[in-house]
Amino acid sequence: MESAGVGWIAAIVIGGIAGWLAEKFMNSSMGLLMNILLGIVGAIVANAILSVFGVVLGGWLGYLIAGFVGACVLIAVGRVIRR
Repeated sequence: MESAGVGWIAAIVIGGIAGWLAEKFMNSSMGLLMNILLGIVGAIVANAILSVFGVVLGGWLGYLIAGFVGACVLIAVGRVIRR
């Protein structure tokens, strides 16, 4: 998070927004805490996947995009595992 130029409090806020956006996009129903966790963990997962391809997203907007994409991936994986 610090390498992306985002502090802890901003990571929680941005992670919550990214998780909420992913929740609405994927038509899922999660709580506030799960949205925050999905956004933060999703950003970590998406940054790891994108770094393999040489793509680096930084700053608040990059963290939001990575969190959204990663949270969508995590929701999709969760649905596959539950079935």
